[in-house]
Amino acid sequence: MDVISTFLNGYLEEEVYIEQPDGFQLSDKKDYVWRLKKALYGLKQAPRAWYERLDAYIQSQSLKRGSTDCNLYYKIDGENMIIVEVYVDDIIFGSADEKMSKDFAKKMQV
Repeated sequence: MDVISTFLNGYLEEEVYIEQPDGFQLSDKKDYVWRLKKALYGLKQAPRAWYERLDAYIQSQSLKRGSTDCNLYYKIDGENMIIVEVYVDDIIFGSADEKMSKDFAKKMQV
């Protein structure tokens, strides 16, 4: 699963200001700056903001984070198990139970 708008989905915890970009400057207020509410692509805080949001969501879906790899998640339901690996903007998951895989894919598309 490839998340296309990865770094545009993180919420910033600290206040971040940027200069007005070329083409979007207010002509009468050129010395003003913009306060960001969400992460932008290329912003140093964007990967961390994205991962924190994704981590919280995955754990809210009853998946547990691996103890040795913080990008690995798993869920055991009786004899079935799903494993999820997050790598930057890619989410790789699999399960022997097709229903668990389909349910996870649906939840991730919300």
